[in-house]
Amino acid sequence: MSISAINRDARVDNVRITGDNLEVMLRDGRRISAPLTWFPRLMSATEADRAVWELCAGGYGIHWPRIDEDLSVDGLLTGAPG
Repeated sequence: MSISAINRDARVDNVRITGDNLEVMLRDGRRISAPLTWFPRLMSATEADRAVWELCAGGYGIHWPRIDEDLSVDGLLTGAPG
């Protein structure tokens, strides 16, 4: 008998901001969605500034260099506002 193991990879695959929500897609297929109001810097930033993000912390974090905002996957998964 074989047991299928779930391959969990909580590193960030993609980020997008839609309407009033931040959506973070993880490599293992999970999607984290949180209200943009939790992240005042992102909420007040321009769409152009929000569009420029990069991975940090080995893929477990997101950095927006134009607005100096950093979020971690851990914080998003636990529901911690920015």
